[in-house]
Amino acid sequence: MSTTPSAKKKPNVVLILNDDMGYSDLGCYGGEIETPNLDRLAKDGLRFSSFYNTARCSPSRASMLTGLHPHQTGVGILTYDSGPEGYAGNLNHRCVTIPQVLKANGYRTYMSGKWHVASSLVKPTDTWPLQRGFDEFYGTIIGAGSFYDPNTLTRGNENVEREAHAEGFFYTDAISDQAVEYIERHARERADEPFFEYVAYTAPHWPLHAHEEDIAKYEGRFDAGWDRLREQRLDRLVASGLLKEHWKLTERDPTQPPWTEAEADAQFRAWTLRCMEVYAAQIDRMDQGIGRILGALEKTGQLDDTLVIFLADNGACAEDIPEDVTIDELVDKLMIARRNTRSGEPVHFGNDTCRMPGPENTYQSYGTAWANLSNAPFRLYKHWIHEGGISTPLIAHWPKGIAEKGGLRHAPGYLPDIMATIVDATGSTYPAEFEGRPIEPLEGQTLLPVFAKDGIERKPMFWEHEGNAAVRIGAWKLVKRYPRDWELYDLDADRTELHDLAAQQPKRVADMARQYDAWAARCGVIPREKIVALMSSQGVTRAFWEKDEPLPATPEAPA
Repeated sequence: MSTTPSAKKKPNVVLILNDDMGYSDLGCYGGEIETPNLDRLAKDGLRFSSFYNTARCSPSRASMLTGLHPHQTGVGILTYDSGPEGYAGNLNHRCVTIPQVLKANGYRTYMSGKWHVASSLVKPTDTWPLQRGFDEFYGTIIGAGSFYDPNTLTRGNENVEREAHAEGFFYTDAISDQAVEYIERHARERADEPFFEYVAYTAPHWPLHAHEEDIAKYEGRFDAGWDRLREQRLDRLVASGLLKEHWKLTERDPTQPPWTEAEADAQFRAWTLRCMEVYAAQIDRMDQGIGRILGALEKTGQLDDTLVIFLADNGACAEDIPEDVTIDELVDKLMIARRNTRSGEPVHFGNDTCRMPGPENTYQSYGTAWANLSNAPFRLYKHWIHEGGISTPLIAHWPKGIAEKGGLRHAPGYLPDIMATIVDATGSTYPAEFEGRPIEPLEGQTLLPVFAKDGIERKPMFWEHEGNAAVRIGAWKLVKRYPRDWELYDLDADRTELHDLAAQQPKRVADMARQYDAWAARCGVIPREKIVALMSSQGVTRAFWEKDEPLPATPEAPA
């Protein structure tokens, strides 16, 4: 069969999501990390400055894949059962996924990478990829793990963890290679059909695992330290036009030392620099794989009429390893680690400055100070709904569908828009019911008008995760860091959220809070206090995946 796509064929779609990466890590978003392939997509496509995710792995995936808010899909927190309906950790049957919609409209559907929207990790259920619209799947069901020997590695519905024992296996490469294979085989066997491919990397989620040759590229790259590098990133973001000059840099996270103090300890300096170098190498390796995916599209003559979308699932991650969690929990309960390497060596858990990250026998994270750099110029991280927790790069590339090359788009958008945009771009129909069951109405707005011209009439946008919450109406953002009070920011004047205007505008706060409460009730958001009480009654101890702050001493005086 010819490998030349039919002129009448609907566009292909390649949706690429990465894991726990900050707003300003990519080269084309002001970072020091070498990402020539993503930079190329940005140069020949569009970059969005104000696109938002949902602050956490599973909820973001659930929202992006369904065009709904995560609570509507059954994935309110993670894929662990954290409460009653809406928080069961599984995609429910009131939602439909992008591959289910596109498959019903003539598309072949493929997935390579991290699933993380099913509570059953080892037994196939109706919440696994093949049961939710994918014709083929290769990847992990769990949300994190070793890059050398990942748990729950699955092909179709079959566990294939043994494949990780092949010489040279590395999960980031395996995700990329499978994505390439799908594209090339599709071109050989089904060239007249459009395809949807979802590529879900785990990089740069901890643990810090990377190839030595990739790490070596970044030796010395971060020696100026987090304070100076945060300033430089903001300068580049402003110079590129992504951010405005009057938006000021947030202060260094107050829990972290100034770089001059940190580098005075030679051992800590060497270790913490290595952490950032490995983190950079993880993103670098992902970008190399994206280059191979783009090469496969070019080789098969499909790049021009393929909509490629790239984004991240949440802001950078400030979690330390371990943080209120035992090795037994990591290995046996959460299934995100192994006790031993493939050769039988013990894995060393924890951010130990005596042990450099990178090899298979380590399990570490890069910590708060570097996450603060990754999210520059914003504050806070994954879990929270301040700009550092939900701001993501978004790159859209589609030569036949996007006329402008290298354009910037400042119109705000968020994850439910991805489904709406793909439905619009492919001429598909979002269903009112699916397989005889009613489906929740689509919550997102198509971005196709924004592809043509910046600016959009935007309905209010809402978020909630672990009690952290926000509503954005126009330039106004009402945001809460649970269990504290609401804060109010004018994002046109103050995108970095430095000047809380809540006390000056109580009527606006009250109106926006009322709209938030109505949305929360409609979408099944359970008040955080009820979730905490339920967990307490079940004897559940909060671990690193639960990021509550201590409750205030009195309701009137938040800590």
